[in-house]
Amino acid sequence: MTLPAIHTLKFPEEYGAAIAVNDILPQEEAAEILADAQNLAGQVLYFRANITQPAEIQRLFDSVAASLKLPDIVCCHAGMAEAFPVEEYPLQNFETLLDLNLHAPFKVAQVAARRWIEHGLPGHLIFTSSWVQDVPWPEITPYNVSKAGLKALMRGFARELAPQGIRSNAIAPGIVAVGMAKRQWDHEPQYRARAEKAIPLGYLQPAESVAQAFLFLCSTMADYMTGAVLLVDGGCSLYPMD
Repeated sequence: MTLPAIHTLKFPEEYGAAIAVNDILPQEEAAEILADAQNLAGQVLYFRANITQPAEIQRLFDSVAASLKLPDIVCCHAGMAEAFPVEEYPLQNFETLLDLNLHAPFKVAQVAARRWIEHGLPGHLIFTSSWVQDVPWPEITPYNVSKAGLKALMRGFARELAPQGIRSNAIAPGIVAVGMAKRQWDHEPQYRARAEKAIPLGYLQPAESVAQAFLFLCSTMADYMTGAVLLVDGGCSLYPMD
């Protein structure tokens, strides 16, 4: 069988997907960001909720179910990163990071799993990890910790919930050309020199390649995968950078 090249994959809605997007942005700001996606896909709805708060997670799932249906795929993607030398990392920042990067995905996945089990439905949890789950990157040690923990969390859900038809997988991107990594690449020569050395393919990862990995895991091509990390990192994890 010949599979299509990854860059020819269609937008998820063309596969029949309805997409619920969650963030903490005000509705107006989110609408501006999602305008292009809504023009392309049609059924892309935004739901504002703080997923560090259990009551808001319940409200989020209620709202999505009322507007669309109970999701059959839940992507735990929210996260943050900050850079400090490990000996200077503020303790409160560490707590805040773990709350969003590790505790919140557990809370979301737990609610999703309970609802799938309650309705006798299969489901698929997809977590966003990182290549630094296995190869620590300097000055973001708490982030490294959160992603290593997320890998274990994903595998725990996979191991325990397979009998209920609930799968759990993760995507581990590399150094993606968005957010803090892009700013540091553009404005911090020392960071760029380190990152260029760390990426065997030699360039920052396009955000689209991460989206395509999600699309693969959401497709029927990944139906027999559970407990797996899909590593899409441009080779960053092949060897230590120093």
